[in-house]
Amino acid sequence: MRTLCFKSLLVAGIVCCVASAPARADDDTVQVLYAGSLTKVMERTIGPAFEKASGLHFAGYAAGSNKIANELRGKLRRGDVFISASPKVNQSLTGETNGNLVDWYVQFAASPLVIGYNARSKYAHALQTQRWDTALQSPGLRLGRTDPKLDPKGALTVALVEQAAQHYQEPDLMAHLLGDAENPAQVLPEEALIGRLQSGQLDAGFFYSTETSDAHIPALPLPAELATQADYTITILNSAGNRDGAVRFVQYLLGPSGRALLQQHGLTLVAPSIHGPTTAMPASLQALIDGTSTETAPSQATPSKAVPSTTKKPSN
Repeated sequence: MRTLCFKSLLVAGIVCCVASAPARADDDTVQVLYAGSLTKVMERTIGPAFEKASGLHFAGYAAGSNKIANELRGKLRRGDVFISASPKVNQSLTGETNGNLVDWYVQFAASPLVIGYNARSKYAHALQTQRWDTALQSPGLRLGRTDPKLDPKGALTVALVEQAAQHYQEPDLMAHLLGDAENPAQVLPEEALIGRLQSGQLDAGFFYSTETSDAHIPALPLPAELATQADYTITILNSAGNRDGAVRFVQYLLGPSGRALLQQHGLTLVAPSIHGPTTAMPASLQALIDGTSTETAPSQATPSKAVPSTTKKPSN
């Protein structure tokens, strides 16, 4: 009996110690929630480079931007920094009805929507030579895309096909190409799409150019009249537990070193622009952004129309 009591007290003591001791001090870790299309650049490049430069720990979480916003509003996830692939997602986190999670955000980069394909697919030749929508309707072709409700890329894909239906005067294009907007045969988590394509489980999919460039996947640009893109934004959440660390991360990402790394990963740099009340921003970030905006070259102020070396242009 005495042994049982001792064991009970010992377990209770351990539980109390674990509950009272934080896994990692908040001021040592920066929790960065970011769009899944940036997984490689964040986890393999930006994160490690930031840790080396700052001495802080980078803890990243990747998912569709809308999915992250839903988790934040539902108090299912916390973070210090939020990087989205669409300004609209930030707007869904502002105001009392949305929890006052965001007051401001900075738009800092862009990446065009493209069609990536598996070079070993039997449909590769059709994708290289036929009009994009015709090739994607080839019988048996396995197409992947993201959920339009959870990811801006998925929403852009649906909007693209709807616009193409009008442009090509093919009212049934949506039904023939995508089926339902949330067709379970096509819709996959953003972080799984690249892997499915590379493993041969998909023949083609809709991606941002930074993803295909990073993964060395051949890609087709969309016609200029239908071109669309991700507009990446960054903000510090009002609920941030490590505001000082968050400021340091944003400073690094928007500073010369961070912007150079973003460009290396195929992102188109744009002159950083502040949206929302500047009074809510740390003064150091305002000064950095003002300086970066004036130094940004004109060629970086708008998305580049250049076709990446791995991109092939089909004949019409």
